[in-house]
Amino acid sequence: MRSGAKVAIVGGVFVVVASGVGYGGYNLWNGISGGSGGTTSTSGSDSRKSGPVTDEEVTAAAKDFLAAWAGGESDRAAQLTNNPVAAGPALLGFREEAKVSGAQITAGAATGTTVPFTVKATVTYEGVSKPWTYASQLTVVRGLTTGRPLVDWKPTVLHPKLTTGGSLRTGGASSGEIEAVDRRGRALTAEKYPSLGPVLAQLRERYGSTAGGKPGIEVYVDSGAEGVPDTTLLTLQKGEPGKLETTIDAEVQAAAEKAVARQGKASVVAIQPSTGAVRAVANSPAGGFNTAFQGKTMPGSTMKIVTAALLLEKGLVKADQVTDCPREAVYNGRTIRNLDGFSLEGKTFGHAFAKSCNTAFIKKIDDVKDVEGDDFGLAREAREVFGIGLDWKTGILSEDGSVPEVSDAAAAEQYIGQGTVTMNPLNIASITATAKDGTFRQPYLVAADVDNREFAKAERKLPTAVARQLRDMMRTTATASYGTATGAMASVGGDKGAKTGSAEVDGQGVSDSWFTGFSDDLAAAAFVQSGGHGGTAAGPVVAQVLRAG
Repeated sequence: MRSGAKVAIVGGVFVVVASGVGYGGYNLWNGISGGSGGTTSTSGSDSRKSGPVTDEEVTAAAKDFLAAWAGGESDRAAQLTNNPVAAGPALLGFREEAKVSGAQITAGAATGTTVPFTVKATVTYEGVSKPWTYASQLTVVRGLTTGRPLVDWKPTVLHPKLTTGGSLRTGGASSGEIEAVDRRGRALTAEKYPSLGPVLAQLRERYGSTAGGKPGIEVYVDSGAEGVPDTTLLTLQKGEPGKLETTIDAEVQAAAEKAVARQGKASVVAIQPSTGAVRAVANSPAGGFNTAFQGKTMPGSTMKIVTAALLLEKGLVKADQVTDCPREAVYNGRTIRNLDGFSLEGKTFGHAFAKSCNTAFIKKIDDVKDVEGDDFGLAREAREVFGIGLDWKTGILSEDGSVPEVSDAAAAEQYIGQGTVTMNPLNIASITATAKDGTFRQPYLVAADVDNREFAKAERKLPTAVARQLRDMMRTTATASYGTATGAMASVGGDKGAKTGSAEVDGQGVSDSWFTGFSDDLAAAAFVQSGGHGGTAAGPVVAQVLRAG
């Protein structure tokens, strides 16, 4: 993926220095403990031992492996692992591909069968040298066939960020540096906005070659997977960045970062309904998987925005028309209950929406079937009106939601955002934006004309009367005394509306918390894993983001 010829190192000194495991320093370029023919710590009489490895065996196995690795003897080091076929090329690549011209490995005290160590290396590429220091660890196990103590080979032994299928390399970057800026030209950095770290890496990989920047020289993890950006480990020589304008708003992004940081595992996305421009994307913990854009999990009752639109379009309900909301409803053998078993009598559908009454939606499934002629009305509504599943091209990797066509009891679960429905905060924020604007506008982080992408388009808009009722119900949810979102949205000004959601996940004691809302021309959605009620955990996240907009 990057430039740079494969040039083997033919000179240099590798040293392993071990403390805490009972051995000293070695000059190992020309041999290990007295030459390349030296034996391992396991004698012939011990070669078929069984049972757990002993402390002495851990010490000896770690000693020989680190010595062979530091000595540049990749074949020998690989034979000291339980997977020499995988370990050999990786260890050889440490010299030939990562261009390590010298190294010192310092082992720490063993904890059971695990030995931590620190690598202090020098990387040299086309006359440029730079020190490189990092920590890793290895574990010693007993070989299944030989009984010998061996290093349990994993790519992380070589470097903690190396994954299966990846490799360590040094060379010219595959793409130029970029200076990503927000919609007002303010610089966006991972240091200031930690959640943007993975986003900026993807933007660089995708747009670095077209943004006018010049690549630098780096040590990096080549993921080996198409579409997965490289991970830079060390910069030997910086490139010249090209400027890339994004749709992010720095103030909204800062608020999003602070909001999710207060939660354990949380994500939030903010979108401008009138354009589809993404104003913020944040995850906690920051710097890892971009759950906000790529997550796939049940959205709970936030899905009722789509279900309500379907029922309104089919003329089966009206926001101001009285509807049934019993304590529970049974559909094809599946019993659905309301939270805490509440029921409503003589209340409108708008009231039931604001209270998040599950049964008011479930009891309409057969009516939809009569109108549609099958059970697939919800899947079509999600796709044709809200753009779910239409291959969004946001500018980075993203999932565009899924509402599979199902029948029978599975349909009951889908109507309330459970079962086979999967979404992420990007999808739910877009659904809310569509409800607010009346028209699906594909979310995007980089303008389409930067790389001539074609945005996804929905088949039809929300009918005017349906959009009006949907917005009014969301406004009631955010402002009425009985609305489930009123508490969280109390601090939000402007024309506002919202919907709460809780998703019950198998094997998870506490439900996931979902919340989505709009304020004027900004919509946001948040997800908090195991957060409980939507208004309690995810609600304050959305409110903080909306206030910033």
